[in-house]
Amino acid sequence: MGTYIVETQAVQEENTIVNHESKHETKEELDAGALFVLQSKVAPTLLSLPYALKFLGWAGGIICLIAGAVVTFYSYNLLSMVLEHHAQLGRRHLRFRDMAHDILGPRWGRYVVGPVQFVVCYGAVVGSCLLGGQCIKAIYLLFNSNGTMKLYEFIIIFGGLMLILAQMPSFHSLRHINLISLLLCLGYSAATTVGSIYIGHTSKGPEKDYSLVGNSEDQLFGVFNAITIIATTLGNGIIPEIQATLAPPVKGKMFKGLSVCYSVISMTLFSVTVSGYWAFGNQAEGQILSNFVVNGNPLLPKWFIFMTNAFVILQISAVGVIYLQPTNEVLEGVLADPKSGQFSLRNVIPRVISRSLSVAIATIISAMLPFFGDIN
Repeated sequence: MGTYIVETQAVQEENTIVNHESKHETKEELDAGALFVLQSKVAPTLLSLPYALKFLGWAGGIICLIAGAVVTFYSYNLLSMVLEHHAQLGRRHLRFRDMAHDILGPRWGRYVVGPVQFVVCYGAVVGSCLLGGQCIKAIYLLFNSNGTMKLYEFIIIFGGLMLILAQMPSFHSLRHINLISLLLCLGYSAATTVGSIYIGHTSKGPEKDYSLVGNSEDQLFGVFNAITIIATTLGNGIIPEIQATLAPPVKGKMFKGLSVCYSVISMTLFSVTVSGYWAFGNQAEGQILSNFVVNGNPLLPKWFIFMTNAFVILQISAVGVIYLQPTNEVLEGVLADPKSGQFSLRNVIPRVISRSLSVAIATIISAMLPFFGDIN
């Protein structure tokens, strides 16, 4: 969601390519990855937050959610202020590793910060493929409860959708998809909340039990798992890349974007988390929509479950493409030629091949590890 907010600001200022760096740098000095990919979101991991609360309970879960929101907002704002400061000094950072290079030293950017960001963001792509496949399977079983298709087959189907969207050349070209993504996120969050409240008020759902399950060792590991899910939900590994899409001067724009973003985040996260855990207690699944169907019997009208899952499928495809951008930037920095046009054959062919391979590998990994709660 924050991605769309800052993208809109950039577009409104009629600056299609806003990564001109500082006055000391020219377009020719940019590598192809920054020049093309960085040209100028809440992800569905929030559907796992009721699952996180089953390990933390009411008090611990709410405290961790509030703390996570406060810490990440402060961190992102502090990070954006550092980016603004260096932009005013004439050195605009487009990526995390650019910051690390200038602030911590060249080795940090190349060998620590860059690889960590790559792993985190690509892991989000893997998780997106997995969740997308699960939602497609949920729709399939909704209308064919005796179906024999396996989860990996649905993951492959979702991977095909990602493969098409992944060919969008840059952040700027994703701006309309990000708007749709924002609306879809609001839609499925509202639908999930309404569905959970409805089930919680009827006798269809499980008996409410908010006790912590398992022995002390299981509960300890459960706490770590829950905190990780909350961190994953609130984490964003591409703040510099998002700020890079803003037209200069960038001062103050990211704070406005973050403020609006976190207003929406607070509404969606807490509504889904509280309603889901209230309705299902320690029976909450790793993906709360799984609780809407028990032993093949839907607890809500089929059209409602279909609509909610469809919203998630479309939104998570956009999220997956966003988090694929750092991978694209690295690959195109190696394979593309910044002296040739972005849509020349010299750059289009390597781009299609590298992005297709990236999506294919993520799809294969997610098909091999179909445990969404544990993947988080």
